Amino acid sequence: MAKNSSKSGSKPENDTVSIHDQKLVRGNGGELHQIAQGDTEILTTAQGGPVADDQNTLKIGERGPALMEDFHFREKIFHFDHERIPERVVHARGYGAHGYFETYESLAKYTRADIFQRAGEKTPAFVRFSTVAGSKGSFDLARDVRGFAVKLYTQEGNWDIVGNNIPVFFIQDAIKFPDVIHSVKPEPDRAFPQAQSAHDNFWDFITLTPESMHMIMWVMSDRAIPRSFRFMEGFGVHTFRFLNANDESTFVKFIWKPKLGLQSVVWNEAVKINGADPDFHRRDLWDSIQAGDFPEWELCVQLFDQDFADSFDFDILDPTKLIPEEVIEPIPVGRLVLDRMPDNFFAETEQVAFMTQNVPPGIDFSNDPLLQGRNFSYLDTQIKRLGSTNFTHLPINAPKCPMHHFQQDGHMAMRNPVGRANYQPNSWGQGPREHPQKGFRSFAEPAEGQKVRLRAESFADHYSQARQFFISQTVPEQQHIAMALTFELSKVETPAIRERMVSHLLNIDEGLAETVAEKLGIKKLPKKADAAVAPRDDLPASDALSIAKNGPESFKGRKVGVLVSDGCDGALVKKLQAALKKEGAMMEIVAPKVGGVEAADGTVIPGKQMIDGGPSVLYDAVALIVSSDGAKQLAKEATVRDFVADAFAHCKFIARVDAAQPLLDKAGVEPDEGVMPLGSAADIESFIESCRKLRLWAREPKVKL
Repeated sequence: MAKNSSKSGSKPENDTVSIHDQKLVRGNGGELHQIAQGDTEILTTAQGGPVADDQNTLKIGERGPALMEDFHFREKIFHFDHERIPERVVHARGYGAHGYFETYESLAKYTRADIFQRAGEKTPAFVRFSTVAGSKGSFDLARDVRGFAVKLYTQEGNWDIVGNNIPVFFIQDAIKFPDVIHSVKPEPDRAFPQAQSAHDNFWDFITLTPESMHMIMWVMSDRAIPRSFRFMEGFGVHTFRFLNANDESTFVKFIWKPKLGLQSVVWNEAVKINGADPDFHRRDLWDSIQAGDFPEWELCVQLFDQDFADSFDFDILDPTKLIPEEVIEPIPVGRLVLDRMPDNFFAETEQVAFMTQNVPPGIDFSNDPLLQGRNFSYLDTQIKRLGSTNFTHLPINAPKCPMHHFQQDGHMAMRNPVGRANYQPNSWGQGPREHPQKGFRSFAEPAEGQKVRLRAESFADHYSQARQFFISQTVPEQQHIAMALTFELSKVETPAIRERMVSHLLNIDEGLAETVAEKLGIKKLPKKADAAVAPRDDLPASDALSIAKNGPESFKGRKVGVLVSDGCDGALVKKLQAALKKEGAMMEIVAPKVGGVEAADGTVIPGKQMIDGGPSVLYDAVALIVSSDGAKQLAKEATVRDFVADAFAHCKFIARVDAAQPLLDKAGVEPDEGVMPLGSAADIESFIESCRKLRLWAREPKVKL
């Protein structure tokens, strides 16, 4: 750490202090300067020089030209001009939080990584979630991959697990990464669409790159529109190695499992959320941590040896493939808890630098060609973004363990070697030395062969696991994939590209291909795309690949929107709130006015949202607690009609008092088993029990959303 850097949350070094009733200000060097009693702190330049006028630039005369010698203006505008660092080329829109990782049991049998040696040890962590394609100013609910990057500040250096919420990727070789990202970014001649893959360039590239088909199934599924960061999985994507004290290797894949279960939104809901609250995911993470409802995941590992790698149906080095959990069961090895938001978004979330090559001794790489390329690329990326090789001096990137090296000088250097020796070996007996036993060692894997530019034949099956993913989904989830493909391809203006995608779908699932073709108006199916390896149809379904089959067992961490009116039953509102709190869920009052409403008993129920700004898409379930007169008034409001109609169309559970019937009628809702009475304690319990299912998917074919 830099000598003068302050820990997050501590007072800045130029703070004001009082000693014997004298007000003093601390300078950057720690010295104290006296301020006359009653005066405020004096504005200074960054060099500490007091400023006399911060309202006007230095000019010749009142209306004359500005002078170059105005050093205060130059410094102020210079700093302002450089407040924004270049945003990330990918994963630009991100949000992060601090926390810790707690190890369950020692894994010394498999790895000498210090973090896995002692049960119960807690390691500081920082996690950044992100979308991939959009800019910093894009919205949260884009249909996109989500970055899930974890920095663990271990006692033997930082370990970055730079993953996604999807376990596979679009490409097999890093040399294609610029191409896939160029294709999904806004088209360069028109600079749109932003944060969307529904355009010609993306689908042109994808349909000419069959290795992307497995990933496309994931991105067109509900996995790409998660309800919350808290309700999604994270994957290290690649195969890594564990190395134990004897340098014995075990292959490993990393998976983060959310304690609250999996949950996503539907597309119509995502579109409306982006309009109502483009910061929906950010706000959700912030609110949950501020409320003390700390998000939590378990780190699970899939461990296997070389014999399994040799016998597995697919190449374990292929990043477009996964190992089904039914084949190798993930083993929980620790838990990740996020319990603190950054003190400053820019200093931490924006400047945090993740790199796949950041691994401690005991973790090693495989020859996955995408991983090998990422290891090369990430360092250069961080130097470009953060402006110097000294980006590790920033507190968010600095290890929390001791550091000793001879790196020196350069832009933004905040620490340098101390003493005469800045090299080794040296005769002065100064400075650190390497340690063959404790230091990082690579697995001594034999390597031989000619220098070639070829793709391994074992990487050639592009459709079998894509099919496996599709058949593993429930019927509603399969329908969502078909709807997503139809929507995306409907935005493609070139018929040949649409037909080319259908030709690939024929290798995955003919029913899916026929549905998409019919929806797009393709009357004659194209022939199947040529496959380098014939697709297999014998891979079994995997329940672990379905969100619906891996939902929560409770309604914990979810939110109910309660629409109220003047004259409503205030006692019922309180009972519902108490029951939801017991469940671990949240409740938010939506009212006609931001000041809230007056209940029948005269109590005031404060509103969190006005109905105009609190649509039902922001909630996991809704309740309608209104009076008869209130319902008549609310039924006149279009926003109220949408509140009820959208909740029903999005298959959410709706609890309502009898007086709310006019709202259902106005919204055209014909009650089903998911529209439930609300009055007694038993009704409340029944409503919460139903909400644990999250959605009433049986309603979806009726609403035809």
